Amino acid sequence: MKQIVTIVRPHLAEKVLKSLRLAPIEALSVTEVKGYGRQKSYLDEYQETEYSQVFVPKVEITMWVDDSRCDEILEKIVTVARSGRIGDGKVFVLPVGEYL
Repeated sequence: MKQIVTIVRPHLAEKVLKSLRLAPIEALSVTEVKGYGRQKSYLDEYQETEYSQVFVPKVEITMWVDDSRCDEILEKIVTVARSGRIGDGKVFVLPVGEYL
């Protein structure tokens, strides 16, 4: 069994979840998170004043899948979430040794 942790832009989270709707996933959780990667921060405008946000809002989707289906799930996630621009997010695949 593998644990797949996907961190994506908020507007892409629903698309990723929709693409996984029929996928063979054992369990799934979704969490709103904030952080930064190579882009460090972003500029936003509020009432005609520009300000910097240190932490960028993202959505973390964590799922547990069978080893034999891991590549299939990863392909679906990457196809939907990758734009090729900085800030797309990350996908981590971790082995699950034992669970109850």
